[in-house]
Amino acid sequence: MGLPRFKRPVGTSEPSSNLYVANCGPAVGLTLDTIEAVFGAYGEVKGVHLADESGSRVIVSYHEEKSAESALKALNRRACPEFGGRSLHIQYSIPSVCQVAANDSIQVSLEASELDIPGLYLIKDFISAKEEEELLAAVDTRPWQKLAKRRVQHYGYEFHYSTRNVNTNQYLGELPSFLSPILEKMSLFEKLGYTGTVLLDQLTVNEYPPGVGLSPHIDTHSAFEGLIFSLSLAGPCIMEFRKYSTGVWPTSADTLSDEEALNSDKSSKFLRRAIYLPPRSILLLSREARYAWHHYIPHHKIDVVKDARIRRASRRVSFTLRKVRKGPCECEFPQYCDSQK
Repeated sequence: MGLPRFKRPVGTSEPSSNLYVANCGPAVGLTLDTIEAVFGAYGEVKGVHLADESGSRVIVSYHEEKSAESALKALNRRACPEFGGRSLHIQYSIPSVCQVAANDSIQVSLEASELDIPGLYLIKDFISAKEEEELLAAVDTRPWQKLAKRRVQHYGYEFHYSTRNVNTNQYLGELPSFLSPILEKMSLFEKLGYTGTVLLDQLTVNEYPPGVGLSPHIDTHSAFEGLIFSLSLAGPCIMEFRKYSTGVWPTSADTLSDEEALNSDKSSKFLRRAIYLPPRSILLLSREARYAWHHYIPHHKIDVVKDARIRRASRRVSFTLRKVRKGPCECEFPQYCDSQK
């Protein structure tokens, strides 16, 4: 059974232990954990759930009605410093009888540690809202290359989608200066236990319209070294990870639909994990996560996260940062490695 959906308040609602909070949620850059921490100052929080598929409205449920009353009086229509000065619109709410319908059986995690994939790290709020705005403005002043369903930009070296590789003889120049806020914060991964050296020389910027995702793939071993960073901007999404017992997915994976990917004859032979990537979060794929697990963004307009529905934003932009490999790959996962086949 899923978590109950909550009614949107109409008119004056009766006091309850549940608060309907608008202008608040992952779609506006506020994680559920952050929201729970702020509202927890007024009493023990039972849970924080998305109120609808927009991702910008949540339900905060308390164990006691008086806690909800205190939070409403303190936070309603007032600038909240913990949320960057954002003004919240709060009303009482009650559960409805319907349930949130899931469109897939996979459980979506909010933390990388829950996936149990060695070498996978996630840092939320890696950059500030202002830095996000500046990065988006920077790429929007530069020319985009149009693909079938999305737009891309390449820096350092161009990635060739037909071969899933780069031409190391075609150097485009140093990485752009607007990356400085990102590169200066790479040491934050040390707090998660990652201690490797971060050397990067290739950037691909992807712009995804609503409903457009990415087919299952492993970044070509011979093309890139062992670290892949992915920074999410403007909108959230779900990223799924798959580990196939039969090795590498066919090279034509970008032509597969979601249904074909799920119903492939290989589908019964893989492990599945999924994680929610909020705006301004950065994901690191290293070790087994980079070399042995396919990553995949479902082609959905609505994602189901913790029994709630989140509508994708009108735009999601990702920055994928990598180090181009100059020799063959000698990783410990030969069954997935093009250099060792």
